[in-house]
Amino acid sequence: MNLELTYPEPPTPAFLFDLDGTLIDSVYQHVIAWRSALSGLGIDLPVWRIHRRIGMSGGLFVTALLRETGLSLSQEQIEDLQWAHAEAYTEQLDSVRPLPGAAELLAELTARKVPWAIATSGRAVTASPALGMLGLPDDTPMVTRDLVRHAKPDPDLFLAGAALLRIDPRFAMVVGDSVWDLLAARRAGALGVGLLSGGYGREELERAAAFRVYADPADMLGRLHELGVRRLGG
Repeated sequence: MNLELTYPEPPTPAFLFDLDGTLIDSVYQHVIAWRSALSGLGIDLPVWRIHRRIGMSGGLFVTALLRETGLSLSQEQIEDLQWAHAEAYTEQLDSVRPLPGAAELLAELTARKVPWAIATSGRAVTASPALGMLGLPDDTPMVTRDLVRHAKPDPDLFLAGAALLRIDPRFAMVVGDSVWDLLAARRAGALGVGLLSGGYGREELERAAAFRVYADPADMLGRLHELGVRRLGG
């Protein structure tokens, strides 16, 4: 007797993308902007210490760095510091470029009818210009720091991104370049995919539970089949 088994249709894969260091080559501009903002308060930190915290929310970023130095700032000073960073970063926008393959990756996912959104720890004032760089419309699904209570490594951004796409975060893959992205992905119940384009090493990303690690968006685009993304009709 032939027994034909039937299975429920698997959920459509979906992607939640970090922005800085994942889709646009902006990590080091953010590092320099933070260094400039900190210097304005007489706080001198080496750039490597600053880089290790990029990807966190601005407030948590400042708190973590201050804890390392033993310094303390008022809440008002922390807010001023974040706006000083935003201004210093904006002054460097002309040097920010999309990462190789980023626009093409998003276009390919759209063509394959794969849902995706951007979820970034950056505020809208620093994140919004990236849409134009990537050739994306203003109504692109994007969650910024302004829209959630907590940013990475808390899961709020990715949970909000999943809600924006109307999907269960367990069926999403978070693509990010830092350990903070991957920690937030785990807390959201999503799979994490790491990119090396933000300066973290492969081993660091894998230890933070990256399911796959790619060099940059172009590398990921060429290997979408590894993530279960099929061609239309495939």
